[in-house]
Amino acid sequence: MTDETIPLAKRRRGITVFWRRARGFSLGELKEAGLNVDKARKMGIPVDPRRRSIHKENIEKLKELVKS
Repeated sequence: MTDETIPLAKRRRGITVFWRRARGFSLGELKEAGLNVDKARKMGIPVDPRRRSIHKENIEKLKELVKS
């Protein structure tokens, strides 16, 4: 996986917020970027159906991947 395809997730420890590497993009992020699960998996994009968060940084990454 390149840096473009690595999804990020927020992790909180007290009032400090850290970004960590996620297992895959959430279904909401895929939907916002105009992708479905099957299409994303065929493109080699990791999908994590358990994640419920939607981060604009991940949506922007997905939109860039769809363009190329």
